[in-house]
Amino acid sequence: MRSTRLRTLPGLVPLLVAAACTAPETAVFVDDAALADESETEDWLAYGRTYSEQRFSPLEQVNVGTVAELGVDWYLDLPSDRGLVSTPLVADGILYFVGSMNRVRAVDATSGEVIWEYDPEVWRVAAERMRTGWEHNRGIGLWGDKVYLATWDGRLQAVDRATGELVWSVMTVDPELPLYITGAPKVFKGKVLIGNGGTEVHAARGYVTAYDAETGEQAWRFWIVPGNPADGFENEAMRMAAETWTGEWWKYGGGGNAWHGFTYDAELDQLYIGTGNGSPWDQRVRSPGGGDNLFLTSVVALDPDTGDYLWHYQNTPGETWDFNSNMDIVLADLEIEGATRKVLMQAPKNGFFYVIDRTDGSLISAEPYSPVTWASHVDMETGRPVERPGARYEDGEEVVAPGPAGAHSWHSMSYNPETGLVYIPTMHLNSRFSQEGIDLEDWTSPFWSVDAAVRWSVVGSSRDDGVMGTLQAWDPVRQERVWEVLLEARTNGGTLTTAGGLVFQGHADGLFKAYHAATGEELWSADLGLGITAPPVTYSVDGTQYVALLVGFGGGAAVTASLGNRVWPYGQQTRRLVAFSLEGELALPEQPEPTPLVPLAAPDFQVDPVLAEVGASRYTGRCSVCHSTPGQSAGMAPDLSASAVVLDAQAFQQVVREGARTPLGMPRYSELTDEQLLALRHYIRSVAETTAQALAEMEGGQ
Repeated sequence: MRSTRLRTLPGLVPLLVAAACTAPETAVFVDDAALADESETEDWLAYGRTYSEQRFSPLEQVNVGTVAELGVDWYLDLPSDRGLVSTPLVADGILYFVGSMNRVRAVDATSGEVIWEYDPEVWRVAAERMRTGWEHNRGIGLWGDKVYLATWDGRLQAVDRATGELVWSVMTVDPELPLYITGAPKVFKGKVLIGNGGTEVHAARGYVTAYDAETGEQAWRFWIVPGNPADGFENEAMRMAAETWTGEWWKYGGGGNAWHGFTYDAELDQLYIGTGNGSPWDQRVRSPGGGDNLFLTSVVALDPDTGDYLWHYQNTPGETWDFNSNMDIVLADLEIEGATRKVLMQAPKNGFFYVIDRTDGSLISAEPYSPVTWASHVDMETGRPVERPGARYEDGEEVVAPGPAGAHSWHSMSYNPETGLVYIPTMHLNSRFSQEGIDLEDWTSPFWSVDAAVRWSVVGSSRDDGVMGTLQAWDPVRQERVWEVLLEARTNGGTLTTAGGLVFQGHADGLFKAYHAATGEELWSADLGLGITAPPVTYSVDGTQYVALLVGFGGGAAVTASLGNRVWPYGQQTRRLVAFSLEGELALPEQPEPTPLVPLAAPDFQVDPVLAEVGASRYTGRCSVCHSTPGQSAGMAPDLSASAVVLDAQAFQQVVREGARTPLGMPRYSELTDEQLLALRHYIRSVAETTAQALAEMEGGQ
């Protein structure tokens, strides 16, 4: 077996690096030229491989004719990790990746042997701040001799590529505010860019910040929505944006948080930012007189040297459905109506696929790539969606598609310039928006608690066939679907496409598959024994092409069940980094199958309905984002309906209030009183008993 759990001692680092890396004078120096080189075949240097974010590799050793021979070459068990969603980076035969709690590892890309591990110790630094966001992270950055990571609690850090030693660290957010980071830093022109999340948990005002890659000194900051006019505007862009807001929006933050979707255009020297949804979601609260609410749900082009505004295109003016536009922004040159156009492509949550001229932000085309019912079409004269009357749930309740989960979220899409197709992990969902129990006139922003001024839920598929998840190949020139694969779950992993004529994707059911890029025919499959969220990468060392990915169901999809009534229970399957090659012959150890959730029987625990009702609102605002509703958690955190800790008052106190499990990502709620802890326990057990009774009735009726 060619795997290892070795953690290198400091004194051994130089020896291991010397054995694994090329000599320093020939090592790849990661800079603008390297990151813009589309022809480079050996490495995977950035989140989307190159600045274009196409996730296309010119490698073709693994191709439609040889992919059936693909086998496991090496693997690395990651027993201390949980949700793994990130994109590994590869340079000089070393693979770098970020896992749970922002731990970064460097491993030999041909064997999986650990060279170094860096732990920012989020749980020790920010035990109380881990209550918003998640313990996973989508990626890291490379530049020069450094690796860049952003931590859950808001730090941006640089570590030495050779040793994993910390070089510098800066706090990018106000540590008193409930802001967090789950995204990958974007590195360009000697700068590192990072944004943050937090729109649903307080009065957030989004921004992105660029830092000097060598020193960590702040270079510039761009605010996404305007602040209080009485305080003055940071620039003319904010003054312009303020004209599109009404009321006292700044009291509610406004939102726009950019937590994903950063692309640098080296050819045009422009930086593109995908921006977030409103804070709160319901526009009637934050901007009661309407308005476009710039720069929410937009692609904004900035000067990479100064952060100055250049242009924007807004996907969803005055958004009110959580239709953020933080999704991948992919660059390409397309032949459209006989002319070559420099475009950017995006499939944001709102269900329309956009092709935009990246020189000036003008719209070229926009068509639905999944059923859309909130709008009929995008008007090409104005560039604006034509909304369906009533879609803004003005009457108190409305079912629309796609909904807050989106038709596509951050799960990576890819573009193959040889087929001309984009490969999109797609969701097809109807969602109900409801104002039941919400006083819009007296609503106040939350603080360290989830509240978007509207309730929502998924109410089935938006397709006639009932399918909720697909992989589809989309023609961006004709704006039409070429092929699709129907999938069991609604949320699946990101995609990779290659010059070998292939598309790779991992699925929520644990299957990792390769498809024919032109036809969608399934050519190869491997059962990796655990749901997959992370996107694969491919690289070459000494003439051998590898395909690698992280295996560990994570992200929002791991909060609720997504395989019928089966889930990947918390802690039962071993997370792994797995690499394949045409010479691979290893067999992975078997994993437990996904199973139905079964609440723990507790006949001695007598539920008090009054206490349960008191605990319900606290649980919904603070606990459900990771644990889901008791009886529904799919593996991001323990399902509390099956937890014996809930039955023991002292154990529950130690975990929730005293932070006994902070190293695992469970935050500390030191402010909770004995009465509040008791109410939480009664709510959890009330739902557990209701779930158990429903399961018993179902079994009895079979």
